[in-house]
Amino acid sequence: MNEFVRGIKKGFPICLGYIPVSFTFGLIAVKMGFNPLEATIISLTNMASAGQFAGIRLIEGGAPYIELVITTFVINLRYMLMSLSLSQKVAPEMPFYKRAIMAFCITDEVFALASMEKEDVTFPFFGGLMTTPIFGWTLGTCLGAVASRMLSPMLQGCFGIALYCMFIAIIIPPARKGRKVAIAVIVSALLSCLFKYVPGINVLSKSGGGGWAIIVSAILGAAICASIKEVKRFNKRKLQEGGAHV
Repeated sequence: MNEFVRGIKKGFPICLGYIPVSFTFGLIAVKMGFNPLEATIISLTNMASAGQFAGIRLIEGGAPYIELVITTFVINLRYMLMSLSLSQKVAPEMPFYKRAIMAFCITDEVFALASMEKEDVTFPFFGGLMTTPIFGWTLGTCLGAVASRMLSPMLQGCFGIALYCMFIAIIIPPARKGRKVAIAVIVSALLSCLFKYVPGINVLSKSGGGGWAIIVSAILGAAICASIKEVKRFNKRKLQEGGAHV
């Protein structure tokens, strides 16, 4: 029980941070035709953040199921890598069903806190760590969905800006730290603009909800980023010292 309570305390700040973002999701979901109950159930059964926003836009645009599946898979692919990394910090004898429950709430923030644990991540601790974020994400969605019927269209449009702020907050910090990430972001953004505005190839953006444009832009951007080789810069003095020993 102590581990569970410790997890709840650690996850509480994440809960507070999720409420305003999921509030916006609730507003947008209702605006797109979902009722408040449907929007709340989506957040309760998905901890996908950007994947949820993209998913409801594709549904609104009438995208086929295969486009919806592939788009959300590409967007949420990072969670698979996080799960593989976090699996190294759980006890080998942990049953599969417990691992599956833990995998349900692998988000960027939850992963960051869990990976900083010095000891093995226990199931009670992670259960507490995921409880508060799930509650905050679901509560915020419910509040936003209900409030959408009380707010004016102008105020709803103002809250919609929070979605773009969230994406900017996600990509800017890692882009500032890593040159490859920055290049991937720029390339993906340029490709997305091409698919949106250039005649002939903008058919990808016009089909369904534009999911294929997202898929191609993300994959090509990541592929170009991965193909860039880091050039190691050697200190001239060390290079001379190394040559002296030859």
